[in-house]
Amino acid sequence: MSTGMTPQQEYDFYADPANQEPEGPPVRRRARMGAPIPVRLPEDIREQVKARAEADHRTVSNWIRLVIERELATGDDAVVGGTSVR
Repeated sequence: MSTGMTPQQEYDFYADPANQEPEGPPVRRRARMGAPIPVRLPEDIREQVKARAEADHRTVSNWIRLVIERELATGDDAVVGGTSVR
């Protein structure tokens, strides 16, 4: 997000104590992430994931989390390799 201010103008603005008070309701942060899960992907899939993440303006990790959350939210029983994952 661009403020349209030069770095010096930003410095001058925030140097004023009146501009150092937070505005609006506090923003709650998401819970901390658990331990990482290393996943190896074939190069072609990795490149596709990277391209999709860039197109969505997300990091690869964030994009993968989003896809997993969407899949889990569908509520469908999934079968992977002949084994039910539920």
